[in-house]
Amino acid sequence: MSQYVPNRIYLTKGVGKHREKLQSFEMALRQARIAHFNLVRVSSIFPPGCKIINRAEGILRLSPGQVVYCVLSDCATNEPHRLIAASVGLSLPKNKEFHGYLSEHHAFGQNERAAGDYAEDLAAEMLATILGVGFDADKSWNDRKGTWTISGEIVRTLNVTQSAVGDSKGLWTTVVAGAIFVP
Repeated sequence: MSQYVPNRIYLTKGVGKHREKLQSFEMALRQARIAHFNLVRVSSIFPPGCKIINRAEGILRLSPGQVVYCVLSDCATNEPHRLIAASVGLSLPKNKEFHGYLSEHHAFGQNERAAGDYAEDLAAEMLATILGVGFDADKSWNDRKGTWTISGEIVRTLNVTQSAVGDSKGLWTTVVAGAIFVP
């Protein structure tokens, strides 16, 4: 049996609007430039040794119609002026031979920064639990350095987040954020 462990990943996001919810989702995928893949949602493990690449490079390594694994967050509304957000957070351990975590977060009423910060907190907490250490988001974050410290190790976190305000005329508005695995 072949074992699939991706060695590259890229981050992407998009927003779409349409009178039909499904088409709004499609439009968001198009803006994120992932609509032409067969997406398979997976859970939250960032593979050991995986490299984060830019979206343009990632897209070049994939083919239309290809089955592509991803961690994808989406949120939709047809309520005028409703704030929505979709975010994927990443938490990467200092030791690149150990796996990290990805988290999906989708919310109503959160702006892009709040949703992104929350997604990063979730991913950092998941990494802390696998390391067997306690985690307190308020104590582990170093504002001055912009880093997490978990069990004495500095951990890198980042996120990709898309927010939008619901269409004023009630069209469906969908936001997506994703981490796309590349073989």
